[in-house]
Amino acid sequence: MKRMDQRQSAALRRVLGCIRPYAWLVALSLLLAALTVALTLYFPILTGDAIDRILAPGRVDFEGVANLAVRMAIIVGITALAQWLLSLCNNRIAYETVRSLRNAAFAHIQRLPLSYLDAHSHGELVSRVIADADQFSEGLLMGFTQLFTGVITILGTLGFMFSLNWRIALVVVVVTPVSLFVAAFIAKRTYAMFKLQSETRGEQTALVEEMVGNQKVVQAFGRERAVLNRFDEINDRLSKASLRAIFFSSITNPSTRFVNGLVYAAVGVAGAFSAIAGGISVGGLSCFLSYANQYTKPFNEISGVVTELQNALACAARVFELIDTPREEPDAPDAQTLQDVRGDVSLENVRFSYDPARPLIENLSVAAKSGQRIAIVGPTGCGKTTLINLLMRFYDVDGGTVRVDGRDIRRLTRRSLRTSYGMVLQETWLKAGTIRENIALGRPDAPEDEIIAAARASHADGFIRRLPNGYDTVVTEDGGMLSQGQKQLLCIARVMLCLPPMLILDEATSSIDTRTELKIQEAFARMMQGRTSFIVAHRLSTIREADVILVMKDGRIIEQGKHDALLEQGGFYAELYNSQFALE
Repeated sequence: MKRMDQRQSAALRRVLGCIRPYAWLVALSLLLAALTVALTLYFPILTGDAIDRILAPGRVDFEGVANLAVRMAIIVGITALAQWLLSLCNNRIAYETVRSLRNAAFAHIQRLPLSYLDAHSHGELVSRVIADADQFSEGLLMGFTQLFTGVITILGTLGFMFSLNWRIALVVVVVTPVSLFVAAFIAKRTYAMFKLQSETRGEQTALVEEMVGNQKVVQAFGRERAVLNRFDEINDRLSKASLRAIFFSSITNPSTRFVNGLVYAAVGVAGAFSAIAGGISVGGLSCFLSYANQYTKPFNEISGVVTELQNALACAARVFELIDTPREEPDAPDAQTLQDVRGDVSLENVRFSYDPARPLIENLSVAAKSGQRIAIVGPTGCGKTTLINLLMRFYDVDGGTVRVDGRDIRRLTRRSLRTSYGMVLQETWLKAGTIRENIALGRPDAPEDEIIAAARASHADGFIRRLPNGYDTVVTEDGGMLSQGQKQLLCIARVMLCLPPMLILDEATSSIDTRTELKIQEAFARMMQGRTSFIVAHRLSTIREADVILVMKDGRIIEQGKHDALLEQGGFYAELYNSQFALE
């Protein structure tokens, strides 16, 4: 419980820090809340005065009552305007704060190491940035809307009640702590419940995101029932967690209402005896009872606010936990920008593993000279894609050195290193936008003729022009109506538009038909002239012309050389090659 209180306090301090840039809006909100409460509390005085002016038959002060009615109408109008402005201020505070929080979370995701993104569900991250931020916003808005006015109302009504009759006011003050104790007792126990609710909601979002994105695979393997059972199990846990949190939080309001009912009854009894004794007029008692009701009402609202704030803090804590995740190690202070790249790439005694307990690459050394085509082959899991990750510095080596043009890539800026590579992966990715925007992803300012030339070079121009709006056709993030091969052609067109000094082709033509592949291989051959190229391939027929073929197995290079020389050796490469062409 103590640890939970510390986390809650830390989250609250962080929230206050997020609100600090809008301190002027908070101050304005407080002033408007004070004005609203002051006018609301002044209204019962006018009501009591009006009652005293019409109390006895034949002694009604019509002129005085009319003046009071005008004043009351003016007060109602000003109060309504102040409440409207108060809502605008509170909405601005809440939504600006959550916007800043979301921006910070999303910006931090861009700087997280790939190891973190690979190890965490993408749907769970989406839930933190979207759902948890929404819950935080709602709780914060309710807090500003009701907490300010509630506290000021309590303090204002106490002041007015003591000015009218301090003895009756003392009765109210004595009973009040009971209401506060009840609200605090329940609130302390709801934070953990709302935190569990947020975590379970994130788990559910992760499952939905995963299943929607891979529905074809689910249906192909007949896993619909298993997925539904898994969803039902998570949904059941979310239902139980939500019901428990809502049940305990809902106890707060009726509990405080019961205590407030006791306060109102005590005030009524004490006021009645005081009025009989002549200590207070009937109008004054009416005014006092109105204050007693207004005094107790904020406790009900604040108890609800406290509950919502527990939920908001629990959600905010999850967003802060994401923001506090250690980001990718920044570039070295003296990091240099890679310019005028020749393309000499070397790996010297490189050691790397995703899990320290399971070594993957050990003492790997490779030297690629400028303009060479380096093919990387080997069985699944041998470390081919890992080698690409190390070249791009998506992961840093555990030992050894990776150099470009003789410089350790850890002494270069990541941006300059990665923009020096053109990469086409087996797994395609398109962003939501037009075909033109997707091709120009690496060069947003590229002229139209160069975009079309890149599409023609990748043999994508033909199918693009057959689309409803040609290059202006909008596609979704998963490509929508495009086939896997067409999406891969667009990814190839991106690289052909940028023409960087070094290339990485990881099964770049795996989803393309043989006829188109032959044409693209010719385009690749032209593009690779004078550029250092790393080609990962399973179809060994595509790498016969490579300058050097690296044969990997269990994280080590066991053979290297040209295609014909490796076949003559009759080793592992020859075995792989012959297994693919055994029928021939």
